[in-house]
Amino acid sequence: MTGTKTFLTIPLLFVSLFAAIAQPSGQQWDSIRKVTTADHQHMMTLLGISSLRPGVDGMNSDAPNAANYDEAKANPYPLLPDPLRFRNGKRVKSAKAWWKKRRSEIVEEFEREVYGRVPEGIPPVDWVVVSETHDTTGSFPVMTRTLEGRVRDSSVPGVTVDMQLTLTVPANAVRPVPVIMELGFVWPAGMRQQPPAGGQPSWQEQVLERGWAFAVMLPYSVQADHGAGLRQGIIGLMNRGGPRKPDDWGALRAWAWGASRALDYFETDPLTDASRVGIEGLSRFGKAALVAMAFDTRFAIGLISSSGAGGAKLYRRNAGEIVENLAADGEYHWMAGNFLKYAGPLTWDDLPVDSHELIALCAPRPVFISSGDKGDAWVDARGMFMAAVAAGPVYRLLGAEGLETDEYPALGEGLTGGEVAFRQHTGGHTSGPNWPVFLEYAAGYFDK
Repeated sequence: MTGTKTFLTIPLLFVSLFAAIAQPSGQQWDSIRKVTTADHQHMMTLLGISSLRPGVDGMNSDAPNAANYDEAKANPYPLLPDPLRFRNGKRVKSAKAWWKKRRSEIVEEFEREVYGRVPEGIPPVDWVVVSETHDTTGSFPVMTRTLEGRVRDSSVPGVTVDMQLTLTVPANAVRPVPVIMELGFVWPAGMRQQPPAGGQPSWQEQVLERGWAFAVMLPYSVQADHGAGLRQGIIGLMNRGGPRKPDDWGALRAWAWGASRALDYFETDPLTDASRVGIEGLSRFGKAALVAMAFDTRFAIGLISSSGAGGAKLYRRNAGEIVENLAADGEYHWMAGNFLKYAGPLTWDDLPVDSHELIALCAPRPVFISSGDKGDAWVDARGMFMAAVAAGPVYRLLGAEGLETDEYPALGEGLTGGEVAFRQHTGGHTSGPNWPVFLEYAAGYFDK
């Protein structure tokens, strides 16, 4: 099938969330679906693919293609690509060999086959301060700066990018402070944000309590979250409003690019310490946060929350969301066009890389893999843990520590002794319960 039907098999949380954020009318949704389906089919035609295998249904356990949550059927011991073996088969024996050649081999394969390439010649981002206010967040006096990152190309009329970023700094900051940046969105009127877990302060208050700053970058202001938007946003700007080539970047790489441009801004702001910037994202933004961390070595630490397939979860796992869902017309725009091949003539075993190597690209910097329990099975917490374990050899080669064990931890047990950390909390599809654990973990690096 071409993926038309699988648009409806994305978990209801994601569909309702996007609908609430964008608030399109029924007619607009019809137009989005129509253009998306046509663009998806165009990419399949470019690749010479006549059909794709269907994704799994995460909403109906009685469906013939219901998502699998039985570990015995999940390919529990997948054969993974070796991150410490060159493509010529020889072993990587030194940190120098990793940085000189092996890392770039892995980057090339992720760019070509999975997330796409960032094009050359992107116009510079012009950061403009829209407003600056002095107020309080909880009980903390703060200064909040609202910024627009404007990207223009006069030769591409009708396509502009206005990246949205807010930065909140403790009002009493007298020297540059660390920043925790969330890839987030503005909650629309009438839709309540999930309250902090267990009555704890908001994550923003927890950050401020440590004397750090927090920021929120809005990925949707960089690139829309559907296939119909690929001819707009930063991808559309660089393609001059035309369709993508098979190795062009998808939305995950575009959102990650936007995060890097926010980091560019922090390098110019005397209130922020750009050498101590952490990045956090949940769900699809968890995927983007990990991509940003992997491709931009300036990010100091990451909280990768419930990122699942396309993020920290192994592709070679039949548990929850799978490759075929990512390749269908509801999610293909996150990925490079070439990724569709692995749900058609090829399979996930044919992928030259897997997500443990994406985590390995973060080495030796600390990365915290987070997941929930009930209501979060779609992201395959165990598959993310396995990827984190398999990234360990690269961390150790570079003089850092991976996870402390390869035995899956008990619910609520934090594995935070090394530069790869993991914790599955008792909440659902949220990062809330892991914020205190992550910030204590981050303080071990930021407060040295």
